[in-house]
Amino acid sequence: MRLTTFSDYALRVLMYAASAGDRLITIEETSAAYAISKTHLMKVVNALTRNGYLISIRGRSGGFRLALPPEKINLGAIIRTTEADFALVECFATGNACLVTKSCKLPAILNEALTSFLSVFDHYTLADIVLSPQAFGPAPPSPDRPFTS
Repeated sequence: MRLTTFSDYALRVLMYAASAGDRLITIEETSAAYAISKTHLMKVVNALTRNGYLISIRGRSGGFRLALPPEKINLGAIIRTTEADFALVECFATGNACLVTKSCKLPAILNEALTSFLSVFDHYTLADIVLSPQAFGPAPPSPDRPFTS
């Protein structure tokens, strides 16, 4: 099983937001912290906001922060929210054309593996993976020292 880049970025955004505490952070700041695309992060932040994990504030002084305490954000729930498809093989997907689907024993094993994979994430919260702000490099911008890219 491999997570999509979208899920990876979602976890990174949440980790960064958790490290910032109640301070509003920006997409630009997060993009710089990880050296990843602002465009991709915008989509991730929008999805996390729509699903209630982030609070987003628009405008010149806007940004985003966690909507819940880190210990209330379950990693398994995040993965289920951000992964579009858990069809590990053809027979799990719509339009399955496999000729042995009715008698095949592989789907049961794959389902068990997928369940185990997700269950590991279910045992952890964002609080378990949050980093200190120093782990992200130089201090974040402040009103006295605006962000520069």
